[in-house]
Amino acid sequence: MIEKTITLEDVSLVDFLGVENTTIRELSSAFPMSKIISRGNEITIRGTSSEISRITDILESLRHHYQRFGKVTADNVRSYLGLTVDETPTALPPEDDDVFLYGNKGVVIRMKTANQKAMVDAVAKHDIVFAVGPAGTGKTYTAVAIAVKALKNKEVKKIIITRPAVEAGENLGFLPGDLKEKIDPYLRPIYDALDDMIPAEKLKLYIENRTIEIAPLAYMRGRTLNNAFILLDEAQNTTTMQLKMFLTRMGPNSKTIITGDKTQVDLPTKMKSGLSEALEILRDVDEIGFVQLDGRDVVRHKLVRLIIEAYEKAEYAHEIRR
Repeated sequence: MIEKTITLEDVSLVDFLGVENTTIRELSSAFPMSKIISRGNEITIRGTSSEISRITDILESLRHHYQRFGKVTADNVRSYLGLTVDETPTALPPEDDDVFLYGNKGVVIRMKTANQKAMVDAVAKHDIVFAVGPAGTGKTYTAVAIAVKALKNKEVKKIIITRPAVEAGENLGFLPGDLKEKIDPYLRPIYDALDDMIPAEKLKLYIENRTIEIAPLAYMRGRTLNNAFILLDEAQNTTTMQLKMFLTRMGPNSKTIITGDKTQVDLPTKMKSGLSEALEILRDVDEIGFVQLDGRDVVRHKLVRLIIEAYEKAEYAHEIRR
């Protein structure tokens, strides 16, 4: 008998191995002449070379299944066990060309509007993309999905997500807790998106080892960000100097998405938004992509679209009167 050890990387062990090691028990039942042992993220196989090769192929197929659907069940294992070489399991869901990413526990993430798809296309063509539009158009969620897919595909080594910590009518200093506890509420939409896309166990590991970094914009100063996907959210609340600082952090093999809503600026009165100024200054730079989202892209409650339209009409009427 020979022995082979396989290391499982980038998987949630609970979702891949199942409760009480369901995956290993199913494999062991199918290959009684081999010994299959799971310890942590390592699977050790002892048996003949032919059986080890077959078990390895099945585990690799299950790993691909996990990356698509976020979970492996006993039925999935049995489906793959019944296959011959080059077959596909008929019991599994078919490929869906409209699926952009399979998230946490098989959550299906799609681009729901034409402009969300335009964001994906723009990022494929450009290293810097501005995505601007009103609330509810999926700017942040789409940007996070694009970054997570790039990380899963090993196109980048890390994701860095940042927001300016601007007080929207509330005083940050009076919030309880240390700096992290004060800042985290501002970053909650980012965490919510990541929760949909990455298993909790893996997300915690990514944050601990800084594969995914979520921080206030001020923490970006003085850094060079290489081999990274960099997202700046709520960019309308940056000053001109802050946004210039952010744009100049970008290093080799990196991509950047800047999202914002020009109608929701929380900066002090008379201070110009860095986003508005950047859009004017950089609009003729061909290597930068620009995507404008609007009310047609709103994916929240239908009333959100109607509210946005009402405010746009009121703003337009105010501009005419002035």
